[in-house]
Amino acid sequence: MSTIEKNSNEADKLWGGRFTESTDAFVEAFTASITFDKRLYKHDIAGSKAHAKMLQKVGILTPQEVDDIHTGLDEIIEDIEAGNFEWSIQLEDIHMNIEARLTDKIGITGKKLHTGRSRNDQVATDIRLWLREQIDLISAELKRLQSGLVEVAEREAETILPGFTHLQVAQPITFGHHMMAWYEMLVRDFERLQDCRKRVNILPLGAAALAGTTYPIDRDYTAELLGFDCASNNSLDSVSDRDFAIEFISAASLIMMHLSRFSEELVLWTSAQFNFINLPDRFCTGSSIMPQKKNPDVPELVRGKTGRVYGNLISLLTIMKSQPLAYNKDNQEDKEPLFDTVDTLLGSLRAFADMMPHVTTNEESMRQAAMQGFSTATDLADYLVGKDMPFRDAHEVVGNAVAYGVETGKDLSEMTLEELQKFSDVIGKEVFEVLTLEGSVSARNHLGGTAPAQVLARVAEAKS
Repeated sequence: MSTIEKNSNEADKLWGGRFTESTDAFVEAFTASITFDKRLYKHDIAGSKAHAKMLQKVGILTPQEVDDIHTGLDEIIEDIEAGNFEWSIQLEDIHMNIEARLTDKIGITGKKLHTGRSRNDQVATDIRLWLREQIDLISAELKRLQSGLVEVAEREAETILPGFTHLQVAQPITFGHHMMAWYEMLVRDFERLQDCRKRVNILPLGAAALAGTTYPIDRDYTAELLGFDCASNNSLDSVSDRDFAIEFISAASLIMMHLSRFSEELVLWTSAQFNFINLPDRFCTGSSIMPQKKNPDVPELVRGKTGRVYGNLISLLTIMKSQPLAYNKDNQEDKEPLFDTVDTLLGSLRAFADMMPHVTTNEESMRQAAMQGFSTATDLADYLVGKDMPFRDAHEVVGNAVAYGVETGKDLSEMTLEELQKFSDVIGKEVFEVLTLEGSVSARNHLGGTAPAQVLARVAEAKS
């Protein structure tokens, strides 16, 4: 059998010239990525258009050839979006599917498009283009959620609830202050994403397979066309680097951790035992057997989805941990964890951004909870310090008063002046102003404090 005859079964393979037998059918399906990387079609085509323009600039393609390539690629986008593009596992991936269809459409000129590049630098470019776009979408959802939290904080700036440490009542705070704590977490998340985006926005195209190319390409021009900040500096690193994807999933894991913490509190607060807030019915579900149930499924599901994003981070770290330079087939496994992370994060943020502005509070339940657990004990200690008592002595006095309250079932604010003076004769009648919930929160009127005035000041700053 001649070499030509042996290769006839590989006619559809754009790399098939060296091979003498067909790829095993199972191996062909096992190694193909087209089932998931086809979602990169817009970014693959954008990269190809820019590459073609660069090849024209350096004299490798003629203006007519570039026009033909651009026209063909535009038609391919139309075919894909109309559902008229037949994806082929035999062609393995997004790059070869599009290149083969382009050659069908415009002939030999389609075969010239791959001059000066490799699938190695092409896929790295596609992923960066796609991830840059997704970071911008995620950032917009983060801002939308921040706006919702600020809206609730402004509305509930004076609403009192207990602040907790160890999930035990600690000190009274305002609901608005609590919402702005969540807001601050998202500020850090947003900043991390913007910083990550800088390292995503570096062009690998032109690194070719691993060593660069002998053609006189202009990588800076390609970077300019595609909106990258600059081209990468080392061809080996360019095709094998997935740090940017790991960094993104790491940032995404932190966002999901924050959303999971939010979720935990929402689940607790909607329970009958807390009864602090109400979630809109449209974000909850019922029970198939218990007609009274209203389950906080959105926060519960977001809390659960956090685990899959953590898993994606570990997956990608493991994929990269032992890879020698440069590109290896292992890198094909980067896309599914990355795609899943983006989908999960966007969905979770959207659900929260839609839900949070419509959360309502049960003020009386929160107030009654804040009255439990001697939440103004620290205020009494501070009051005594203001009377020139050393803090440690004040701490002991208040501890004794709390023990008496536990024994008698009285909160500090419910004790008479005579009862309080049993523990210190410096206590005067003005102490009751300190022991009110409103007095407690209002007294913390400094930068970062829970006082309503401080909450509203931070809300105003956030809005600006």
